[in-house]
Amino acid sequence: MSELSRNAPPELTVWYDSTCPLCLWEIRFMRRLDRRQAINFVDILKDEACPLDPAELLARFHAREAGGDMLSGAAAFAAMWRAIPLLRPLGLAARWRPVAWLLEQAYRGFLRLRPGLQRLMRRAHPE
Repeated sequence: MSELSRNAPPELTVWYDSTCPLCLWEIRFMRRLDRRQAINFVDILKDEACPLDPAELLARFHAREAGGDMLSGAAAFAAMWRAIPLLRPLGLAARWRPVAWLLEQAYRGFLRLRPGLQRLMRRAHPE
């Protein structure tokens, strides 16, 4: 289900996992920064019209620019940053190949740590 609340079409659609405490923290933070409501945040587990297999969407961060291709990993984060004026310089820097490569390597490293970080967050903030 879409959570967009403005009339103009979104610049970006971001899919997230509502069962992941780390993901929810990130999405809440981005929503606060997205004052223009340029991003359509979609809960993978509640949207029947996912563009990819839900398991694929859950494995990596995904976003789609309006009328564009599906992005994943660091490229998806960079697109999200470009849609938020405060973070736009970071997103623009990520278009430079060396920066994009470094960000993707960092993201892949994060993916290896993510399960442990999720467990820690669940212990620290039990529901």
